[in-house]
Amino acid sequence: MIEHSICYDERKSEMDKKEKISVSGVPETMLQTMYARAKESEKEHPYIYDKAAVEIVSRLDYDFSNADKDIMMSSGVIARTILLDGMVEEFLSSHPGTIVVNIACGMDTRCYRVKGQYKYWYNIDLPETIEIRNRFLKEDGPVFQIAKSATDASYTEEICYHDEPVLVVVEGLTMYLQEEDVKQIFHIVYEKFEKATVFVETMSPFVSAHVKEKSIQGSQAKFTWGVKNGKELQKLIPEFTNQKDVSLTEGMKVFSPAYKVLGKIPFIRNLSNKILVMEKKNMPGN
Repeated sequence: MIEHSICYDERKSEMDKKEKISVSGVPETMLQTMYARAKESEKEHPYIYDKAAVEIVSRLDYDFSNADKDIMMSSGVIARTILLDGMVEEFLSSHPGTIVVNIACGMDTRCYRVKGQYKYWYNIDLPETIEIRNRFLKEDGPVFQIAKSATDASYTEEICYHDEPVLVVVEGLTMYLQEEDVKQIFHIVYEKFEKATVFVETMSPFVSAHVKEKSIQGSQAKFTWGVKNGKELQKLIPEFTNQKDVSLTEGMKVFSPAYKVLGKIPFIRNLSNKILVMEKKNMPGN
């Protein structure tokens, strides 16, 4: 009896062990956004449910106290997740056999929430980020990891592509880049893929210049770039056309009734982050 008790205690001790993660700068933001999804998922009536995020956060030895205080960041992550989950699912349902290219994936788990609706899903991020991702998310089958920068065109050589529709998702990245980096990301997509649609999250220039993210105070991550809307982005990347802009206020309306009124105010809508839908110009109908 004592022997069995010791074995149980040893197994429990192994399960209770927390994993330390050392990360700073822009890659650190992936932990904050994952924590926001996990925290929402644990509510009695969550607006999103991310099982993988809950499980991973429970295994981490990491101080999320700043993230707990950053209500603006958490609300933005939930609103963005609600919108992008819906937009991606809608695109996949109308474009069978799509290849999804998830740029700056961090610890994103959307590939599991929409599993079975795409041909291949490629998660792309910096080597140090993919190393951490591989510790917690063992991906195979139609889901692949590519440990390269989105500004390095060689990442496309690892994508199995034969003129299928391509959906590129760029979430939570552009606000930490320089304008030339943003243009390079789009140039790579334009050169590689024949039929490409990009869902890209952007921040207003005013917010990028005047707002600091509380959840990563002390890190080297800073907002560096913003664009007013999709029409302005189109001027920077003339190979693409702006199909529509979706303000994150649309996602906020789902869980914050106040935004049903605030979201109608142009100033609020313009100040909010947006998901811009951009399509390569040589696509049919453009």
